[in-house]
Amino acid sequence: MSRIDPITVNVDELIAVNKYEVDEENAHIELTDEPDMEEFKKLVRVCPAALYKIADDGTTSFDYAGCLECGTCRIACEGTIVRKWEMPSPTMGVEYRFG
Repeated sequence: MSRIDPITVNVDELIAVNKYEVDEENAHIELTDEPDMEEFKKLVRVCPAALYKIADDGTTSFDYAGCLECGTCRIACEGTIVRKWEMPSPTMGVEYRFG
């Protein structure tokens, strides 16, 4: 019986292959003005594109431009700190180029 070696996947490399058309006029994800830190920490943990960040000084940042449109943030925090989540306008958003 042959042994199968595990395949290492570099997610950052795969995401970098995708093409993004960002709608600068209409953000498809919006957060509340003063997000609860515990809810924000959930988004830091679950977002596969790592769009939610907490700096060393505790400040938070979010950029919808690299969104994979998976809806994970909506599922995790809709009704708490995710005020708006909708699909980007036609021809906008992510275009997957691998897989």
